[in-house]
Amino acid sequence: MVRYSVQLFSLTVFAIALIWFAGSGEAYQGDEAFANEPIFIADTFHIDLEEKSDSPINEVSPREKRETFLRDVKKLTQTAFEIRNKYMEEVDTEEIIKSGIKGMLSDLDRYSNLLEKKSYDALMESTHGKYEGLGMQIDSREERIRIISPIEGTPAYRQGLRAGDIVWDIEGISTEGMTASEASKLMRGKAGTSIKMSIKRTGIDNPIEFEIERAIIELKSVNYYGKVYGTDVGYVRLSRFAEETSHELRDAISALNEQNVSALIFDLRNNGGGLLDQAIETSELFLQQGNEIVYTRGRFQNSERHFQSQRPPLFPDKPIIVLVDEGTASASEIVAGAIQDWDRGLILGSTTYGKGLVQQVFPISADGSMNLKLTTAKYYVPSGRCIQKPDKQEKHHPESASIVEEVDSMEVAEEKEIFYTNGGRIVYGGGGIVPDIEIPAETWRPIEINLYRNSMFFNFAVDYVAKHPDVKPTVEVNDEIIDQFKTFIKEKDFHYTSALEASIENLEETINKEEKQDLFAGMLDSLRVVAAEEKEKDFDLSKDYIGKTIKRDIVSAIAGERGVYEEIVLKVDPGVQKAIEILSSNEYSNLIKRGQKKAEL
Repeated sequence: MVRYSVQLFSLTVFAIALIWFAGSGEAYQGDEAFANEPIFIADTFHIDLEEKSDSPINEVSPREKRETFLRDVKKLTQTAFEIRNKYMEEVDTEEIIKSGIKGMLSDLDRYSNLLEKKSYDALMESTHGKYEGLGMQIDSREERIRIISPIEGTPAYRQGLRAGDIVWDIEGISTEGMTASEASKLMRGKAGTSIKMSIKRTGIDNPIEFEIERAIIELKSVNYYGKVYGTDVGYVRLSRFAEETSHELRDAISALNEQNVSALIFDLRNNGGGLLDQAIETSELFLQQGNEIVYTRGRFQNSERHFQSQRPPLFPDKPIIVLVDEGTASASEIVAGAIQDWDRGLILGSTTYGKGLVQQVFPISADGSMNLKLTTAKYYVPSGRCIQKPDKQEKHHPESASIVEEVDSMEVAEEKEIFYTNGGRIVYGGGGIVPDIEIPAETWRPIEINLYRNSMFFNFAVDYVAKHPDVKPTVEVNDEIIDQFKTFIKEKDFHYTSALEASIENLEETINKEEKQDLFAGMLDSLRVVAAEEKEKDFDLSKDYIGKTIKRDIVSAIAGERGVYEEIVLKVDPGVQKAIEILSSNEYSNLIKRGQKKAEL
């Protein structure tokens, strides 16, 4: 008992010392931070173990506050002590401590969390942009592990693994019922070591044996760059902000400059963010030296930090259109906001996610198994707009929708604050980056959602390529192929619930609760007949979407990610096509110049 008491007391002292040492938790962002601690994420985190405590503005009675705080901490440790020593059954003290920490965090914003080792390692992997393994995307489908896509240049790609291959076993262990994370854990290992796998491929009866040597897999930030088909406009797709992002992007833009592109489409759609220093270095490629990129402001006076461009731009004056959507977040919003606020380019798409929180990661266990991710400030773009959307939701609750009204030919959420770019154009606050040109978000019908969710397109593409080995990425999906797809999904017993069927089911549930089955039986039968007739029309109504998605997955199976960009994204993507339309007319210069004289309120 004495030993446990001493351990608990030591834990208490450590906890008090840690909290006392961490102080305000302000994210340090000066030059030293970049020199010593490059892991500063605009998702956003800054791993810095040498933080100094800061004093709140207008602090009153610091000694009294300190004593009150220590008394409150004592309540926590006393509670843990009593539970550990007096509860009727033996308890896991580590779990108690975890629950206590999670309880404290539950009243804070939903991004402040306890990171256990698995989550922390995943975070570090996403920022470092590399891991040791085989180099392929996998998923658990139909009770087996299936290869979604091998990554070009990796061991999996060089050994000839294909999209659609089923991983039958790994080192003799069957993948039946295995999750993707379990399979990934078996596949990963030290570079230079080998792994044996059996692969089941469409059109081949028996599994194929592979022995593949693991390697260091580099996760690219720049997925693709090149000229848009039939134009001299450059296109760059950036999917993340990791350690090597700015170097990859600099190489891509340098190559496009050598091709003398006349403008650039910078695709940040579904880019969820990453390292702050990479967001700053990315912005520097386009903004004039000395231009402010972003600043932070938190609870404490010296939490306000300003970041300017430190070097001449690589792409200084040619037109830029930045593509964004609801999945564009944090570091991506910093870049888009800076480009918009300096009138350096136009933003095209839908209002971005609105995640602009400065977060810092604190280690809270000696062995590194537990870390605290804590929000310490907010990000603001040069015009003064706060990136963070007002977040009224509790943790794990769906985000409430905004009510919108038509303002200046753009859908802008009610109560949006008005700000001005450097040239005087009106831009809107309220969270996220509101685009200069709105493109309505794509909506899917129930049949489309379920076809995608049940991997019908992917499975058909794999089957089609196996039966047509000479098919090219330029394949045109005609009525014959669509009819083959329709037969394929029927053979796979594909079914789904249409919107009308769902409404009838809800009505039937209400009728049953009210015990009115006899009264409404005939009406329900008639409605079901109508629903079945309408459902037959769903396939034809979605024919255009089905054709495009079939082609995308066939191209992906043949030519991988690069083929999808060259044959799909650059040729038919609505955002890219709209950007080309704007750049090919006077609309770009007209929109940039609009409001050069500040509007009068």
